[in-house]
Amino acid sequence: MKVLNLYAGIGGNRKNWTDVEVTAVELNPQIAKIYQDFFPKDKVIVADAHQFLLDHFKEYDFIWSSPPCPSHSRARFWGSFGENKTKIYPDMSLYQEILFLKHYCKTKWVVENVKPYYKPLVIAQECGRHLFWSNFKIEKRNYKTRFTPNQGFSSLQKAYGIDLKKYNLPYGQDNRIFIRNMVEPELGLHILNESKRDIQPELFRDLS
Repeated sequence: MKVLNLYAGIGGNRKNWTDVEVTAVELNPQIAKIYQDFFPKDKVIVADAHQFLLDHFKEYDFIWSSPPCPSHSRARFWGSFGENKTKIYPDMSLYQEILFLKHYCKTKWVVENVKPYYKPLVIAQECGRHLFWSNFKIEKRNYKTRFTPNQGFSSLQKAYGIDLKKYNLPYGQDNRIFIRNMVEPELGLHILNESKRDIQPELFRDLS
């Protein structure tokens, strides 16, 4: 099964996948290096995932996309109030990918993002603390996150079985973001397994 893993990060969603041939696309070279160390058999490409999807979507059996979420998140929105707080536009590339995949992609696909501060512009399926747009039905399950608001970086690494100590991470004092932004590995496996079920994608086009 040829899988395209876009905005791959350090690969939380991919951690429990087996019997797959994965191409991972990550823009940040430092993060891409970590991903490659964790998954040495995957093909890792340092590139703009948004453009890569447009150019290569026909080449894969399953596509997973996790576009950047901060501009849609409730936490970022709530934190933007106040006279000197910065307001930002929502990054609409999220919906560009959803609409593009819905109308052009003939194989299984899923786009993952946070629950936004607004009513989603396209109907989504909810699973865990995420929203998923896809052309297949996803059975709703709750996967308890392993982090707590004040949890330290070392504790997070231990909880997820990930060792990042040797890397020069680019986020300075907020390196917890590397792990807290991950999709729970069990949820990542659940989504991949759901995509393999013998269901015609057309039946669930309304959900995408």
